[in-house]
Amino acid sequence: MLSTDTDILAAASAWRRDGRAVALATVIETWGSAPRPIGSHLVVDADGNFLGSVSGGCVEGSVITEAIEVIDAGSPRILEFGVADETAWRAGLSCGGRIRVFVERID
Repeated sequence: MLSTDTDILAAASAWRRDGRAVALATVIETWGSAPRPIGSHLVVDADGNFLGSVSGGCVEGSVITEAIEVIDAGSPRILEFGVADETAWRAGLSCGGRIRVFVERID
């Protein structure tokens, strides 16, 4: 069972109160078939602990890696994942859709 948005945002808040560096990833756009709807969240700390979901599989791993980089750099970024010939060997969506994910550090 996936955590609810309330659980994920509460965890982000609790992790910050505990002094952990935290990033929040949010699905901001989907096209075609996508595993998670717009507004889905994934919270990540600097050690790679996470709660929630923005996609699944390789995409999720890539978002976690990018979130740790956002924590270090402090600059938000938008990530895009989909299936295309040029991205077939990188993280992509096997369902044939496309998603965009906004990743930001929570201070």
